[in-house]
Amino acid sequence: MSQGTLEVLLVSAKGLENSDFLSSMDPYVILTCRTQEQKSSVATDNGSAPEWNETFVFRIAGHAPELHLKIMDKDTFTADDFVGEANIPLNIVFEEGSLPPTAYNVVKDGEYKGEIRVGLTFTPEAYHGRDPPEEELGGWKESSYD
Repeated sequence: MSQGTLEVLLVSAKGLENSDFLSSMDPYVILTCRTQEQKSSVATDNGSAPEWNETFVFRIAGHAPELHLKIMDKDTFTADDFVGEANIPLNIVFEEGSLPPTAYNVVKDGEYKGEIRVGLTFTPEAYHGRDPPEEELGGWKESSYD
């Protein structure tokens, strides 16, 4: 069980499939770790090779198997388009403490749709609970009976 802070550096993406026919795409990323969700800024007019260089912080308490990245294309007059997604296993960063920006495959319908670069840092929290006094631990205690 991991407890601490996960810092995610969303760097960039490349080779994304452009879902806009008349203009360049305006991608953004929805980052999800268990029940926590955060959203990047929109990389306006950056096309299929956006750069964000944004940092996101997630609070980890318990089992968090992966970080889910969902890449969307912001549209003005219609619903935003789904570009692809990537799942990043977190067990390595929990063990190592940090991973430099690494490229992860972006997939849509089981097909490769580009890659996204993400750096990860995990800062564990020390247990701040108190140790119980000896009396609360149980066990044998001598009594004085007259």
